[in-house]
Amino acid sequence: MAADLPSGVDADTGVVAGTAIRADVTVTFGTIKPGLLVDPGASYAGTVQLIDIGLGPHLMSRPAVEALQSADVAALLPRPSAESDKYRRGVVGVLAGSQRYTGAAVLSVGGAIRGGAGLVRLVSAKPAADVVRQHWPEAVITVVQPDDQIGAAAAGAMDGPVGAAAIEAAGRVQAWVAGPGLGTGEDAADLLAAVLATPLPVLVDADGLTVLAGRRDLLSRPPGAATLLTPHAGELARLTGADHLHIEANRLDSARGAASELGVTILLKGSTTVVATPDRGEPAFVNPTGTPWLATGGSGDVLSGLAGALLAQGIHPARTAAAVAAFLHGLAGRLAANRAPVGAGDVLAAIPAAIRMVNEAS
Repeated sequence: MAADLPSGVDADTGVVAGTAIRADVTVTFGTIKPGLLVDPGASYAGTVQLIDIGLGPHLMSRPAVEALQSADVAALLPRPSAESDKYRRGVVGVLAGSQRYTGAAVLSVGGAIRGGAGLVRLVSAKPAADVVRQHWPEAVITVVQPDDQIGAAAAGAMDGPVGAAAIEAAGRVQAWVAGPGLGTGEDAADLLAAVLATPLPVLVDADGLTVLAGRRDLLSRPPGAATLLTPHAGELARLTGADHLHIEANRLDSARGAASELGVTILLKGSTTVVATPDRGEPAFVNPTGTPWLATGGSGDVLSGLAGALLAQGIHPARTAAAVAAFLHGLAGRLAANRAPVGAGDVLAAIPAAIRMVNEAS
């Protein structure tokens, strides 16, 4: 049992620089320290018990980190009213998929639909579009000409808008999700640039992050446009030039530093998901619901669609939408793990149950 904090764990960051006590239970006082919520420190803490010693919120400074609970998420989730229609419930644009990576589009679109979006508009290559039609007939699809979609030249000629024109042809949306399975060539970069040139909230994930690693100029967006990047440690290393292992060992500081350097909101995926903004005085969100079962191919595509749906439904700022999405995604992973082993499709299927669970808990 550790008193207040396992010896060797940094209270402010969760960094373990050398040897540390690995406790079964940590009894902490007054408030939960960031190091008890963020890995690697969190993995040394075991079960954390908070003891009230009279330090009310009015006596504390602004928190360094925040962790949403079910009641917080339930209060933030949008609910349709009697006057709602598919447009008022939020329209998500999804730029994802290619001839080679058809499943990424399926999972991203599914995450957006399960996340409550009123309408999902997919822009993709024909092979991915055909697969999405089979899984999600409710999605509205714009097919990109093969010459303008990485790896799709073998698909053959077809009618459809060319390149960046496909973004405009997709129609009105309230937020974009860009990158899953898109490819990393010039055509993918042109499509991503067209999305980032809009004034809308944009989430960039997967291949989109690889494109940005070589084209950071694309992050110069219209004033007030929200940008959310959702990298894992390896992708963040490519974006910033930092060492992969250093990021893993310094998750909180790495997310904060990257957000400040890039001028965007960062959702750093991994053993502890951290959401940080360029404002270093603003608390970072640390997600309490993650599970190792989420370490499966396509899980991030589901998260990107889910977060995009929340952005389109009006959860702002982007840090809040990201934190809510991470909470629901982690909870869905835990629910899916009741029937382990878990694939991304299982996580996707469990999102409605996760939403019902937080609503019932409130």
